Amino acid sequence: MLDNFPFYLGLLIIILLLIMLANKIKVAYPVLLVLAGLAISFFPGVPVIKIDPELIFFIFLPPLLYEAAWTVSWKQMWRWRRIITSFAFIVVFVSAFSVAIVANYFIPGFSLALGFVLGAIVSPPDAVSAGAILKFVKVPKTLSSILEGESLLNDASSLIIFRFAMIAVATEQFIFYKAAISFSWMVFGGVAIGLLIGWLFMKAHKYLPTDANLDIFLSLLTPYIIYLAAEEVHSSGVLAVVSCGLLLSNNRHRFLSSKSRLQSLNVWESLCFILNGLVFMLIGLDLPEITKGLEETSLMTAIGYGVLITFVLIISRIISSYGAVIVTLIARNFITVADNRNPGYKTPFILGWTGMRGVVSLAAALSIPVYLNNGNGFPQRNLILFITFIVILLTLLIQGLTLPYFIKKIKLNDIYDPVPRHEAANHLKQELAEFVLDYLKTNYEGQTEHNPSLQHLIQKWEQHIKGIDNEIISQDHKHIYLDLIIQQRKWLINKNKEDQTLDESIIRRQMHYLDIEEEKLRYI
Repeated sequence: MLDNFPFYLGLLIIILLLIMLANKIKVAYPVLLVLAGLAISFFPGVPVIKIDPELIFFIFLPPLLYEAAWTVSWKQMWRWRRIITSFAFIVVFVSAFSVAIVANYFIPGFSLALGFVLGAIVSPPDAVSAGAILKFVKVPKTLSSILEGESLLNDASSLIIFRFAMIAVATEQFIFYKAAISFSWMVFGGVAIGLLIGWLFMKAHKYLPTDANLDIFLSLLTPYIIYLAAEEVHSSGVLAVVSCGLLLSNNRHRFLSSKSRLQSLNVWESLCFILNGLVFMLIGLDLPEITKGLEETSLMTAIGYGVLITFVLIISRIISSYGAVIVTLIARNFITVADNRNPGYKTPFILGWTGMRGVVSLAAALSIPVYLNNGNGFPQRNLILFITFIVILLTLLIQGLTLPYFIKKIKLNDIYDPVPRHEAANHLKQELAEFVLDYLKTNYEGQTEHNPSLQHLIQKWEQHIKGIDNEIISQDHKHIYLDLIIQQRKWLINKNKEDQTLDESIIRRQMHYLDIEEEKLRYI
C-alpha cells in the first residue's frame, strides 16, 4: 500500500484538476473522470486496480446515500411520490425485464435468470452523474426533485431484483411466495430499521452533552451503522440509510444547533465531493482487470453486446417514461394526483434521457461470486462485468454529453415554474419581514417608546420589507434578536407545511441564513 502511495496521491491531484477542467468547459465531471481513468490504465507501470465490491457497498455507498437524503426535499418527494415510485420501482423492473429478454434471445449462453442478473445490475441510473450535469443547466425544480427522489430509491429496487436473480441462477428455481415474503422484509424491514436507529441517533444528538464536532462525528457514523445493521438481518441497507436520512433531515432544526448545522454542511459536501471523484476514476482504472477475464468471447463481440444492452436500456426507459405519464393522465380522472398540468411530450423525454449508469452497477457486477455453491464457475460472469462497463461508459458519454443540449433546447420552465424562483424567494422574504415586524410590535410594545436600540431594530425590519438590509444590532438586545430568529424558524417551518407549492429549497436557504445570523451573534 505504501509503495503505491505516490500514485494514489497523484490520482487525487488529477481528480481535482479534472473536476476544475469539467467546471471550466461545463461538462459533467463523471464523464471526464471515467475517460481519464481509462486512459491512465493503459500507461505502463500503473498499479493494477481491482475494485472490491465491499469497498463500494460498505465504504462509499452509505455516506453518499445519506448525504443525498439530507439534500432532497421530503415535501417534494411526497408531492411527486407516484411518479418517483414509478421510476424507482416499475421503470427499473421494466428495464431489467427488457434486458433479460434481449440477453436471453441474442447473447449465447444467457438463460432468463442470467438475463435478470444483468438487467438488475444495469437498470438503476446513477444519481451523481445526473446531479453533476444538472449543475450546468437551468432545469425546473420539480424535474430535479423527481430525479433526486428516484435516485434515492432505484438502487434499492435494483439490488433487490439482483438478489432474487442470483438465487434463481444458483438454485435454478424461483418460488414466488418465498420471494414475496423476502421482498416485503427487505423493503419494510429496511425502512423500519432506518427509522428506529435514526430516532435513537436523533435523541442522542438532542440529549447527550455534544458539541458541533461530536455532532459531526455522530453524523459520519450514522449511515455506516444503519447500513450494516440492516444488511446483517438481510433487509435493504439502502432503504434503511435513505429512510434514516430523510427522518433526520426533516427534523434537523429540533436536535442540531446552528453551529452544528453549518459546520456539518461543509464537512459532508467535502467528503462526498472526494468520494464521488474517486469512484468514477476507479471505474475507468478497472478496465484492464475486467477485459482480462474475457476469454471465450472476442473483444469486438463483447463490445457489440454492450452496445445492444445500452440501446435497450435507453429505449426502455424512454418508453417507460411516456408510459408513466400516460398512466398518470388517466389516473387523474379517478384519483387526486399531485399536479394536474399536462407535461406534454417534452418532460418524459428528458426524464427518460437522464439514465446514466454509475458505480453501483459496477459494484453489483463485481459482487457476483466466481463460483457457485456447487463448485461450478458462475456462468458468463466475465461477460456480465464487461457489458456493465460498456453500459456505464456509453451512457455517460452519449446521454451525459447530450443531456445539457436537450435541456437547453426543450423549454420546461413555463410548464413547471410559472413563478421564477427568485421572485418566489423575494416574496417569501417580504412575508417573513412583515411577520417579524408584527411580532416585534406585538410582543415588545411597551419597550419601544423609550428604547432607541429596539426602535433601531424595528427600523431595520421596516427596511427589510423595502428591500434594504442593515445588519447593525445593539449588544444589549441580542436576546431579542435571538428570539426573532427562533420565531422566524417556526414561521418558516409552518409556511413550508402549509404552502405545498412553495419550493422547499427556498425555505432551506432562508433557514441557512438564520443559522448564519445566529452564529454572528456570538461575535457581535
